[in-house]
Amino acid sequence: MFLIEKAFVGSRRYWAWLGVLALFMFAALLDWIHEQQVGLAITGLSRDLPWGLYIGQFVFFVGVGASALVVVLPYYLHDWKAYAKITMLGEILGMVGVFMAMLFIFVSMGQPMRLINVLRYPHPNSLIFWDLLTLSGYVTLNAVIIARLLIAEREQSAPPRWTKLLILLSLPWAVGIHTVTAFLLCGLVARPYWMTALLAPRFLASAFTAGSALLVLILLLLKRLKLFDAGGEAIRKLTVTATYCLVVHIFFSLVEMFSTFYGGIPREVEHIDYLYGGLSGGSPITPWMWLSGALALAALLVLIVPALRVRPQLLLVACASAFISVWIDKGFGLVIGGYEPSPLGAVTSYVPTLPEWTVVAGIWALGAFLITVLYKIVLSVRQEAES
Repeated sequence: MFLIEKAFVGSRRYWAWLGVLALFMFAALLDWIHEQQVGLAITGLSRDLPWGLYIGQFVFFVGVGASALVVVLPYYLHDWKAYAKITMLGEILGMVGVFMAMLFIFVSMGQPMRLINVLRYPHPNSLIFWDLLTLSGYVTLNAVIIARLLIAEREQSAPPRWTKLLILLSLPWAVGIHTVTAFLLCGLVARPYWMTALLAPRFLASAFTAGSALLVLILLLLKRLKLFDAGGEAIRKLTVTATYCLVVHIFFSLVEMFSTFYGGIPREVEHIDYLYGGLSGGSPITPWMWLSGALALAALLVLIVPALRVRPQLLLVACASAFISVWIDKGFGLVIGGYEPSPLGAVTSYVPTLPEWTVVAGIWALGAFLITVLYKIVLSVRQEAES
């Protein structure tokens, strides 16, 4: 409890920010309660397209959770001292990201009590069971690690040896949570867009791109607000990581398109055509997919040139572009592209409704709320220790 008390002390700006986030969370709660009363009919989902914005956000934030690996692995396995001050911030971002992903699964089920059936009737052949197990285990594991490291930091003592074992365990676990999520999709043999062995590597590359870019944005924001300075070397190294991951993400996407169009199998080509060409009939998602590609290339042009990415303003724009690009591609296009067209060739137009966006905004607000509070605790403990 002596750590939580740090979250209750802050400036007016701090409390105003939490208040705004609370309003978004309250609005989302009202819409979710309405959803429980009338069902998923208030969403844009249908029988032919049961997965939409909620599941897209789930896939995206599992990746944000796995991205904690980009700072944890270099620091604990390769002793990168530059990451000493930001490793815990990365772990918090990863933990909150996975927690948000679990919430998106919760709201997408229509009847949340169905979640109990996964626990009551576990089966080794159920990928949903393994996904729930890995996600909840990852959140618990990181919560224990963060709490123990914070206690050691406040007491200015070395953490117990078992903490290092848990940290090492979290490294393959981070890869596992996103791999299992990829298997959930690529195991559906009737969906050619998902049924590819490259899906799991694409997931990881995009996850590390979005996660490292988001962490750079947060560090730049904290520095601008004069709350925390991660140091120039840490931001430079993290930016290089984001650059390499973005290159791999774009490469994997292009390789997937080449194999699809070179093979020329109609069922596989139709999914790409729907996303980027609208199947000659127009698609509401087509402009967004082209925007995603344009943002990815714009971010790459800045990040790949050392003289450009060292400029704070350009770095801010490039990281924001990379993050938004992956969010569109993975948090929206990936799920819709797998369902459109259906195995029978039907196309069902899907546009998220206002209640869907409200619930999504509320969960984003909850994630921002948790990150704000947890970062406040970490930074307060460090300031206290330094003084």
